[in-house]
Amino acid sequence: MGTALFTLVFIALTIHTHTTIASRTHADRLTDEVRRGGHVWAKYNCENCHTLLGEGAYYAPDLTQVVQQRGAAYLAQFLNNPAQFYSETRDGRLMPTLGLSSQEIADVIAFLDWVGHIDTNGWPPRPILVSGVAVRAMPGVAGVASAADPVSRGKALFNGTGGCASCHSVEPGVLLVGPSLAGVAKTGAARIQDPQYHGTAHTAAGYLEESILNPSVFIVPDGLYASPQHVSFMPDTLAKTLTPAEVADLVAYLMTLQ
Repeated sequence: MGTALFTLVFIALTIHTHTTIASRTHADRLTDEVRRGGHVWAKYNCENCHTLLGEGAYYAPDLTQVVQQRGAAYLAQFLNNPAQFYSETRDGRLMPTLGLSSQEIADVIAFLDWVGHIDTNGWPPRPILVSGVAVRAMPGVAGVASAADPVSRGKALFNGTGGCASCHSVEPGVLLVGPSLAGVAKTGAARIQDPQYHGTAHTAAGYLEESILNPSVFIVPDGLYASPQHVSFMPDTLAKTLTPAEVADLVAYLMTLQ
């Protein structure tokens, strides 16, 4: 009797799973570009190093949320020429220059963006980690997400769910995807006085908030962290993924980096 009951439960759960696959994977967003991107992923054997949804070689970072965490503008430049951002001698990076066409790059980014919106029930259970980031970008005592102090909450967000530490170090001279944020409070105060600055902020804290929510409002004229089209590599989605309170906490933490 028990065997029959659990068999029926198993069958029912299996049927339910299959009826929700389309909605959980956003099958309605499977455009031709996304499908072509899947072929690019397979053609260049990306899974030989990377993983998607926790499946792959585990040699290089899991890319399930890479578009959401790194941004399409940065990925387009990186895939065109990885050596522009990393030195194998300095960073130990082994990402080859694949010679992708601009269409292939656009297609594989569309594919990865689609993957990033699949409802995975929280799998894989970790953020993207790049070799060395945990040590170089997270010095000192970790923040506490539930603390009464906004600085502590902001540090926890920076090092955790905000994903900031996967792209930014807080150590002087340590460059990851984006610039080091060591002394960023002083940088913000100086930036708003710079004649080349044409944003809307009037304080260092305001500049930091603007940089989080509208990263392409002002592009630092050094050519390092933006595309040739003057689109910042900083993802422009944080205004949607962070609450105003979380942004305020992040700014509070960044303002301590004098």
